Amino acid sequence: MAIAKAERLMNLALCLLGTRRPLSKRELRGSIEAYLEAGNDESFNRMFERDKDDLRELGLVIETVENLEGETGYLARRDSNRLPPVSLDAEEAAALGLAAKVWQQARLAGAASGALQKLRAGGMPEAGDPYEGQHSAIEPRIPVHEAAFEPLMLACRDRRPVVFEYRKSNAARPEPRQVEPWALECWRGHWYLAGYDRDRGAERVFRLSRITGKVRSRAGKYTADVPDVVTVRETVAAWAGEGAERSALIRLRAGAGYPLRAKATAVREGGDGWDELEIPYGHGLDAWLVEFGPDVVVVGPADLRADVVDRLRAVAQG
Repeated sequence: MAIAKAERLMNLALCLLGTRRPLSKRELRGSIEAYLEAGNDESFNRMFERDKDDLRELGLVIETVENLEGETGYLARRDSNRLPPVSLDAEEAAALGLAAKVWQQARLAGAASGALQKLRAGGMPEAGDPYEGQHSAIEPRIPVHEAAFEPLMLACRDRRPVVFEYRKSNAARPEPRQVEPWALECWRGHWYLAGYDRDRGAERVFRLSRITGKVRSRAGKYTADVPDVVTVRETVAAWAGEGAERSALIRLRAGAGYPLRAKATAVREGGDGWDELEIPYGHGLDAWLVEFGPDVVVVGPADLRADVVDRLRAVAQG
């Protein structure tokens, strides 16, 4: 079955690439033996549409136009389906191979693998794996578990506004957000979206794990200017708790909260099963501290303590 399908796809690709004018379904059916053997028009149509989608997925650019008789026709122009010369050196090829490995656990794995195959077919050199023999110890991975990742990634790429339900960490229920997405960033193992919140008229950062339901695209153009990539990354880091200008004093249960201990600028043993830590206090620290539950008590400042208490109460209320 696999060989028969591959032969059918090859024949269809050759027909589309070899024609100088659009070919109708009727003409393609008469030119390809597998289509002639299709039981009826419905079976042929289903087979043809699947094959056409498969060829496009493989990278063939298929145009849909009307031929001289007014019928819908198909062709693949050679100039649109010819890769330019690939001039990557071995180090650049190795970097691309490493980037493809990073996405192996994400839904981008297939696209990354397919892109490498097309580049190698176009002349990209086969580079040795700089991590060969070390995969069991060190191997780059970017885990992506949130269903919102792929639609938001596409929306960022295509510059399309989106709408989704978002539950703030101190809220019991999600609320709708209209956002012009800018960029996605991974920080501390969590994915964040930076963008322009239309309802609030300002830039905001959203944690993907708090997006509920489907992400829906909206028609229209962006209403706010998109900052450059560096600015977006700095915004994500700031909203996620980086770039702190103050310090917070917390009590942490002994033997717990190692990520907090790694961030601490000072640690004092309390002697009563608790330690006192001074940690950088930036935006988002309250949400991070809540994740440690009863192992953390905020001593100060007062606004941080109040924010943590509010978040804990929201969680308790469901």
